[in-house]
Amino acid sequence: MLFLLSPEKAHNFSTRSFGILNAIPLVGSIVRKMLTYENSNLQKSVFGIDFPNPVGLAAGFDKDGKYINSFSKLGFGFYEVGTVTPLGQIGNDKPRLFRLPEDEALINRMGFNNSGVDILVQSLKDVKNRKDIIIGGNIGKNKLTPNERAVDDYLICFKKLFDYVDYFVVNVSSPNTPGLRSLQEKGPLSHILNTLQRENAIKGRPKPILLKIAPDLTDGQLDDIIEIVQETKLAGLIATNTTIERNLPNSPAERIKEIGNGGLSGKPVADRSTEVIKYISQKTQGAIPIIGVGGINSAAEAQKKLDAGASLVQIYSALVYEGPFLVKRIKKSLAKV
Repeated sequence: MLFLLSPEKAHNFSTRSFGILNAIPLVGSIVRKMLTYENSNLQKSVFGIDFPNPVGLAAGFDKDGKYINSFSKLGFGFYEVGTVTPLGQIGNDKPRLFRLPEDEALINRMGFNNSGVDILVQSLKDVKNRKDIIIGGNIGKNKLTPNERAVDDYLICFKKLFDYVDYFVVNVSSPNTPGLRSLQEKGPLSHILNTLQRENAIKGRPKPILLKIAPDLTDGQLDDIIEIVQETKLAGLIATNTTIERNLPNSPAERIKEIGNGGLSGKPVADRSTEVIKYISQKTQGAIPIIGVGGINSAAEAQKKLDAGASLVQIYSALVYEGPFLVKRIKKSLAKV
């Protein structure tokens, strides 16, 4: 039924419907019992945070934090909101989200559509049982902010979200904001991260700051990223964001051409994201904690990320094709390892 709707309408319909369902007391408790599974073997401590399990929801699913109360009941070990920008923005023109079911993939060019950091803060204030949910804040810059002033946008989001999230993610790797990926270059990236770390130190109780990187970086660029992470004393990395590559062997070529630009996620990015995780882990002898994301559509794929060197994993696109029971299946399998 959802596939009869456009991808963006299906997303909005399903998130709202699930929220309504969970608001019904008896129904909500039944849904939670059906979808969740906890086991002490799944607990992990990473960058100073104790996670009940290693399976998280990736950023992009709930940019404004509107659905934390309902979707946290799916049994995620952590929940990442955003990407958020200082000011609300509508993002790119629609259509901007596309399914490629032949390859279990999505292409998006959303463009950091969100309601702005102040709205997200209000949503976080409204979260019930906040102490039971680990929340990450994924921060970015507004489209109209020039790159030379990008640090100001990241700093605004960091300051406003500081009291309401457990960790931060600096997003400079989305392909859908013009010029954003150039911030992954050594100079501008070091400036942004050092600025945030100085502010972090001023707070007196610093929060973990992670960097989300693209799968399209060369080995040389990954070496630069490793050096920057070590120099700025970041807590870790998230590998990886969507790719600009088009590894879609089963999808019609004319359909791919028709869709045009955007970041590819889902099954086709699985192998590359695992390669990036493995490269970084081996280069640093596991010294940098990594959250692995990209193409995780089964327990086996999640295990590949962990075996490659990831400490935690995140899912998003696979929920479209596998449904909400995927989280439970992954956790049950990992608990046996």
